[in-house]
Amino acid sequence: MRGDDEQFIRGYSGRMFLLIAVAMLVANLGRQALPPLLPAIIDELAITTAAAGFALTLMRICYAVFQYPSGRVADVASRKIAIVGGVGVLIAGFALLIQVPTYTVLLASMVLLGIGSAFFFVSERVLLSDLFVEKRGRAFGLNSAFSRIGSILAAGLAVGALTVGRWQLAFVPVVVLLIGLMVAFHFLSREQYEFRAVGRMVQRSGAVQETTARVFGSTQVRLLVTAYTLVIFAWEGMIAFLPAYLQATKGFSVGFASGGFAMLFAVGVIVQPVSGAISDRWDRRLITGFATIVSFTGLVLLITIDSFALLLLGIVLYAAGLMAFTPVLQAYLMDIFPDASKGGDLGAFKTIYEGLSSIGPTYVGVVAGFASYTVAFSGFLVCLAMSAFILFWVHYSDPSTRV
Repeated sequence: MRGDDEQFIRGYSGRMFLLIAVAMLVANLGRQALPPLLPAIIDELAITTAAAGFALTLMRICYAVFQYPSGRVADVASRKIAIVGGVGVLIAGFALLIQVPTYTVLLASMVLLGIGSAFFFVSERVLLSDLFVEKRGRAFGLNSAFSRIGSILAAGLAVGALTVGRWQLAFVPVVVLLIGLMVAFHFLSREQYEFRAVGRMVQRSGAVQETTARVFGSTQVRLLVTAYTLVIFAWEGMIAFLPAYLQATKGFSVGFASGGFAMLFAVGVIVQPVSGAISDRWDRRLITGFATIVSFTGLVLLITIDSFALLLLGIVLYAAGLMAFTPVLQAYLMDIFPDASKGGDLGAFKTIYEGLSSIGPTYVGVVAGFASYTVAFSGFLVCLAMSAFILFWVHYSDPSTRV
């Protein structure tokens, strides 16, 4: 597709982009409303904090496990069936949350949210890579920015529901909006539903081995998945405990600590579209390397400085680097994966780093318990340094490198 045909508002590509971006916003609005609502959920269902934590972990496990199957459906059948199906499963998961009588139902909703998120989040990236070639980095960056807006608004949605008196009400607008978006995508997408292709995919053996050999048989991809895992490991551990760290170690009030947490996502709204646009002009691997260094610098400030202003600067730099990292590297993966298998290839790649990076919060909890948050966060400095080294190595060791 020519760059002039790659529109973000007008034309077919514009309509598809806006539908996907808004759906990303709404899906994240619902998912990120869960943490602020946990205390109310724990009280109403009379469960322990450990049980509530397991519910969220279960959602993340399902999300990781279904990355590859979702990509395969998008490749073999159509992007449309994977996206509409994924949004449909998300709707079912959020609908269950509106009426949750028992802990078992809560767990069932978490399973549905994990599976639905996997199918939608992988297939929408594949569709965007179809629609945008010359502007692929910009498309990925803008799309990620929409998802961050959803994360920011989620806190307000949770507070509004709790003010009314029923936490379940937070998910009513999410369900209504997702139904509208699913119907719109059904009618506006030009693709067809290829259900028979899904059946053939299920019957076919050896696809997993072929994908594994194709994706991870490349030294470059093995290095990239290592770098990606290290970065997301640091991100997941940080966002889980940043408010607690700011209160316990830096003396922030609850309000300021919550504001610092929200700032992580707010930075992404600005940084992700900019980094994506820049990556359409320069080598994406080089940009991710510099982005990781920016995050490293921000984390150093967070760990070593007590000045309020410099701490906020540290949060901004840490978030800016990591927010710039994800859409740019994902766009690069779409550049190098074959068109015929890029959904399954991306799904396999994401399964590895999503699964391994989920250990990040557990790492912080254990190390902070035995030592301190500062010691735990210092471990992330090693992760970021190793990731930056790998990314620069991959870039400069490639004979076709262009700056």
